[in-house]
Amino acid sequence: MNPVEVVRGEGPLILGLPHTGTWLPDAIRAKLNARGRILADTDWHIERLYDGLLPNVTTVRATFHRYVIDANRGPDDASLYPGQNTTGLVPVTDFDGVPIWTEEPDAAEIARRKADFHAPYHAALTAEIERVKARHGVAILYDCHSIRSHIPFLFEGILPDFNIGTNSGASCDPRIEAATFDLCVASGRTHVLNGRFKGGWTTRHYGQPKDSVHAIQMELAQSTHLAAEAPPFAYDEQKAAALRLTLGAILAKLAALAPELTA
Repeated sequence: MNPVEVVRGEGPLILGLPHTGTWLPDAIRAKLNARGRILADTDWHIERLYDGLLPNVTTVRATFHRYVIDANRGPDDASLYPGQNTTGLVPVTDFDGVPIWTEEPDAAEIARRKADFHAPYHAALTAEIERVKARHGVAILYDCHSIRSHIPFLFEGILPDFNIGTNSGASCDPRIEAATFDLCVASGRTHVLNGRFKGGWTTRHYGQPKDSVHAIQMELAQSTHLAAEAPPFAYDEQKAAALRLTLGAILAKLAALAPELTA
């Protein structure tokens, strides 16, 4: 299987989908324990949630699971949140802090995974950013994520529905941040800007407003679109339909902002 799927659009917006894949090569699957094989930390159904919301949008999607390697971590495996619990480039535990491997990957195996999975995903994302920027003079990367709303190992309490990350304002023009935040407020749902999730490596690495590349991360609580945050992690059509209205409005607004960002 190809580690990355790209659907090209002619608009200024790119959707990054680093954590929706569930593919595990057989040799890697064989080394996961029973808990790991549940794949609980998948960004369940995010590709379905965003499908068709905006015409002419480009999508770059990792097909492999984040337990193979996390496409939203830097290749140097530096912590995104020093001093806080998190998972690394190749996670050794799940989001509850419980081990997922019967045999943890060694340095040589991690290097192979970087070459076979992480590098192709980011090569594709880089290529699409460059293509879109060449066409529009600007590229807006919207990184799509979701996570269970209650994970004591990672954060206290219940996560808000919308978690907007802009690396504390450094990864995008203030108008992008404000437009996204305002539409989340207007939805009447719980929301936070640069809270527990300020944007992963993708947002921080690619978001370079001075170079006309803007990046923003949206981390959704999975309670917004799943029937339950537990196996089989079923998609809830009614919940999702309501959520898609706000997500569609956000994407449309960001795309409409693009010409202003080149002025």
